[in-house]
Amino acid sequence: MSIEQSVAPRAVIVVSSHVARGSVGNRAAVFALETLGHPVWAVPTVVLPWHPGHGRATRIVPPTEQFAALMADLERAPWLGEVTAVLSGYLGEPGQVAAVASLVKAVKARNEKALYVCDPVIGDKGGLYVAEALAQGMRDQLLPLADIATPNRYELEWLTDTKLDDMRATMAAALAAPPPTMLVTSAPAMMASGTGNLLVTQTQALLAEHRTVDRPPNGLGDLSAAVFLARLLAGQPMAKALQSTTAAVYEILARTSKRGGDELQLETDAQSLSHPMAQVELRTLIHPSRSRKAGAEPGV
Repeated sequence: MSIEQSVAPRAVIVVSSHVARGSVGNRAAVFALETLGHPVWAVPTVVLPWHPGHGRATRIVPPTEQFAALMADLERAPWLGEVTAVLSGYLGEPGQVAAVASLVKAVKARNEKALYVCDPVIGDKGGLYVAEALAQGMRDQLLPLADIATPNRYELEWLTDTKLDDMRATMAAALAAPPPTMLVTSAPAMMASGTGNLLVTQTQALLAEHRTVDRPPNGLGDLSAAVFLARLLAGQPMAKALQSTTAAVYEILARTSKRGGDELQLETDAQSLSHPMAQVELRTLIHPSRSRKAGAEPGV
């Protein structure tokens, strides 16, 4: 038996943006996954000096053909059996979608238990901030391949073409979307001045919520997707994974905000990834399938 065959796969391929300064995209996801014990194959989809929200930023996007060739190399890599999951985030242009889809299929063909987490980074409450063709590609080619998707509420609105003003609508949209498991960040909260992470599967609806932090740094969605994946790979059940992910991300956010940081300070608060102490309210909600049958309002 080879070394590769005797060791359980635990590497994760992360396909997302790279910034020179900051903790967004691959910078957030790779740090979190490596801190939590996973080797990472990091593929940059675009290179930036910093998050564009800080001001004008030069974009370096790999030519489509070169990006596809690099991804094809990974598909043929002799170490592909090491990979237990793929996480995709921000893509640089529409032509990258097909290459990501092909890589996901190759990983799953090699390891049928491999997970694919699609974080469809396409916009926020201000609308789309990527080309519509790219958003459509994620919706039509990547979401159907995903085991888990992690959109924010506004991205889910666009992906499902549904206005999500309340919990009922958000749960219904999450259940109707292609992935069997949907983690919706920035979901409606039940606590006053709060925000939530809503997890909807075919049988469960769970809400983890905490108080809102004003003017949060970027990267929370990237971090949440990576930490949630790591929790599942560690064998945590869905409810525990949701609660501990939300606690870790909220704790890092709150500490960064208290220091006045303009970027998540992951290196300072790395311990929070493994052992978060923040208190997070976890609620079990009435699943949309049950509320339809009973004619009930969704709730605890």
